[in-house]
Amino acid sequence: MAAAIVGTGSYLPQRAVSNRELEKIMDTTDEWIKSRTGIEQRHIAVEETTDSMSVEAAKRAMENAGATAEEIGLIIVGTVSGDMCFPSTACRVQSAIGAKKAVAFDINAACSGFLFGLILADNYIKAGQADTALVVGAETLSKMMDWDDRGTCVLFGDGAGAAVIKRKPEGILSYVQGSDGSRGDALFCQNRPVKNPFVDNKAAFSLDYAHMNGQEVFKFAVRTVPEAINEALGQAGMLPEQVKYFVLHQANIRIIEAIAKKLGQPIKKFPTNLQKCGNISAGSVPILLDEMNRKGELQKGDKIVLAGFGAGLTWGAAALVW
Repeated sequence: MAAAIVGTGSYLPQRAVSNRELEKIMDTTDEWIKSRTGIEQRHIAVEETTDSMSVEAAKRAMENAGATAEEIGLIIVGTVSGDMCFPSTACRVQSAIGAKKAVAFDINAACSGFLFGLILADNYIKAGQADTALVVGAETLSKMMDWDDRGTCVLFGDGAGAAVIKRKPEGILSYVQGSDGSRGDALFCQNRPVKNPFVDNKAAFSLDYAHMNGQEVFKFAVRTVPEAINEALGQAGMLPEQVKYFVLHQANIRIIEAIAKKLGQPIKKFPTNLQKCGNISAGSVPILLDEMNRKGELQKGDKIVLAGFGAGLTWGAAALVW
């Protein structure tokens, strides 16, 4: 038996912000952003929260899968931007959808979060610990951006994607995961500093913003992701030519083009939505997957690869049959 994705859902904030709009509030241009990243717009939360977007994506995935709250035995949310330090976003989702029997927890693997959650769900199901799982990738990255840092804030967006995973005869075939904490300073955001009666910390009430070394992240991604994909394909006994779609984390169109070239596969096999969504970290893979699913681009029996990469540094790839 295997674990398979049987339903998807997603949610994007109502407020879409174009590059042209950003030109009016910071020293940047539409041409500069598009030429370097491929991004044309992103959705920014105004009234939405990580909780609310996660819940909506989860409900849509359950409806798409024909799954009830009573069936769900596991809820995993991949996020770096939860609304609360505790309880977890997953527990908030559990409460909102009424999945009283589920074990619920968050994971922080940044842009690899959905992939890591999917792999965890696969292991829970194969171990007999759950028959049905709900995996969510959700981010409100706009609240973590320094909007005076034009090189970083223009890259990211908000949103949530979800998938229902069930025990099936065929589904996830293989996966690869990796982490390299020694390069964590390439992409980071510090949490609140220590503040207590024994520490005189004047910075205790200052909150940090996301910091990124774009060149280091680019080099890491174009080297590591093709290796991980090839390893996952090798474990599954598949060749790149047999894969219908490579659904990658939507960080940068140049990264995706470079990965396609290294794999020797046509760019048409690498669907994208970063043009209208930007980089949504853990949300990017499940949001794109849901978009493809609802357009009818995924058919039963299709062989696809999912891959995520990001802060940590972390990476993951999974080969599966739809």
